Amino acid sequence: MAFPRNSLRNFLVHAKKALRTAISNDEKVTFVIGNESADLDSMTCSLLFAYLRSQRPPKNAFTPLYIPVTNIPANDIHLRPEFLALLPHANLEPDHLITLDDLAPLDKLEKKLNPKKTRWILVDHNALQGILGHVYGHRVEGCIDHHDDEHKVPKDTGDEPRIIEKSGSCTSLVTEYMRSSWDHLSSEGRSSGAAHGQSDDNVPVKDAYQINLWDAQMAKLALASVLIDTSNLTSPSKTTDHDRKAVKYLEAKVTLQDSSFDKDKFFGAISHAKQDIGSMRLYDILRKDYKQWDDDGFQLGISSVVKPVEFLRSKVKEERGDEHLFWQALGRYTGDKGVELYSIMTSYSDDNGEHQRQLLLWALSEKGKKAAEKFAETSAEELELEELIGEWVAADVGWKKVWRQKNLGASRKQVAPLLRKTVQVQ
Repeated sequence: MAFPRNSLRNFLVHAKKALRTAISNDEKVTFVIGNESADLDSMTCSLLFAYLRSQRPPKNAFTPLYIPVTNIPANDIHLRPEFLALLPHANLEPDHLITLDDLAPLDKLEKKLNPKKTRWILVDHNALQGILGHVYGHRVEGCIDHHDDEHKVPKDTGDEPRIIEKSGSCTSLVTEYMRSSWDHLSSEGRSSGAAHGQSDDNVPVKDAYQINLWDAQMAKLALASVLIDTSNLTSPSKTTDHDRKAVKYLEAKVTLQDSSFDKDKFFGAISHAKQDIGSMRLYDILRKDYKQWDDDGFQLGISSVVKPVEFLRSKVKEERGDEHLFWQALGRYTGDKGVELYSIMTSYSDDNGEHQRQLLLWALSEKGKKAAEKFAETSAEELELEELIGEWVAADVGWKKVWRQKNLGASRKQVAPLLRKTVQVQ
């Protein structure tokens, strides 16, 4: 039975309760989950897909309810100021999100959450990583993604999507896939004069106003991701027709409810919030947007940061009193992650408002050093790397380089495969 049309807030309250019941009673569960960096795109992809799919599930769906999971512990939501700025636009609070804490403890996953009773739809990635990948990787039944195909999702996914296409934002692809369902739900609700549901204050819905409000709330979440990932549709290297069409469609849903909505101001507010990491400690900045890959036992980790390396060094000085302890501070993080090759990718605007990128690469094993040297040899031209020289770059442990990256279009989505390729050919 499909979940009745309702607000996103009420949907998440219901989904969280249903998940607890399913785990307690060993019932079937369908999860929709973004990647482990849990950025804005991953969060909104999972919410949008699960919310709409649960109201119009396929005839042969594993379960009629799709549970959206934000792929981090609940305590890590505070590391994402853009979440905190955006959620109120959909009448949501952080504790409405379903996180890893709502699943079984990681060391008891297989016992508490029977793999055979689960199915997983991946959004914003196409290979389930870490402990979830180890336990549930074989239960993946679909994906919508804009990264390189890692060939972990079955070719035949039945009634679930298997979409891997280039776009600036994965949310654009989810919007495109769910568009007909969304339009049908909106039209059906308006024509019936009721949504067959309740408002967030448990007041029965009686008119189309509430339908438009619910649509606008979900559309704002999705719109924020597309605008952030494409720099408000101004990035020529990232923006695709998928993104432009999604923005036009989503903006129309917002303005139907709020004719005064200003897309540019909305983008500016969310973008400003995302940059507001000055109060965070270095360790939290590094883990805020972090992804790790395991290639036959070799661990590669990449942190994406919205400030330059110089900002990170200033953090070390602030916390430890000496910016020359920079590599020691990074060593604490890399040691906890057990990586052999670690990178920090920075993307920021300089004092003149110009977009800049830097790339830091640190090899922490002999195999990591060979991969790093190969990467520097084969990718320097493509990424337009200009080495930054300074006595602070030198350190006692490991091979390391810091570059200015002049190819501004190459984000982690492009650089990670280049790094992984050098590891795989060793």
